[in-house]
Amino acid sequence: QVQLRESGGGSVQAGGSLRLSCVVSTYTNFYSMSWFRQAPGKEREAVAAMNIEYITKYADSVKGRFTISRDNAKKTLYLQMDSLKPEDTAMYYCAAVSGRVRPERLLFRSDYNLWGQGTQVTVSS
Repeated sequence: QVQLRESGGGSVQAGGSLRLSCVVSTYTNFYSMSWFRQAPGKEREAVAAMNIEYITKYADSVKGRFTISRDNAKKTLYLQMDSLKPEDTAMYYCAAVSGRVRPERLLFRSDYNLWGQGTQVTVSS
C-alpha cells in the first residue's frame, strides 16, 4: 500500500516561510501529486498540484507565494511557502494518484485517492 508522510509544518510569523515535504513509499515518477489544506470549520481546499508532465496549477490565493516541486529520485514532493499570511493557517495534506491528471483537473480533490495524515501550519500576525 502506498503511503504518504508529510513534514515541515510549524508556527511562523506573518511574512515568514516554511517548506513542507511529502515522502512517498514508492517511486513518484508516474504519480500526479498535490497539496491541499483544511482550516478548522472549513472544507479541504486545493493549494497546488503537479502532474507527471510537471504541469503545475495553483489556487489563486497562493499564486506568487507558494511553489510546488518534486524530486522523483527522493520520492518527495515539496511545497515552498513564502510571504505567509494568517489565513494560510491550516492542516496541510499531501495527495497523489497514479497516472496523469489533466491540467484542468489538477485542483480537484476527487481526482486523488492517496492521502497523507497532514502537517499543521500556523501563521501568527
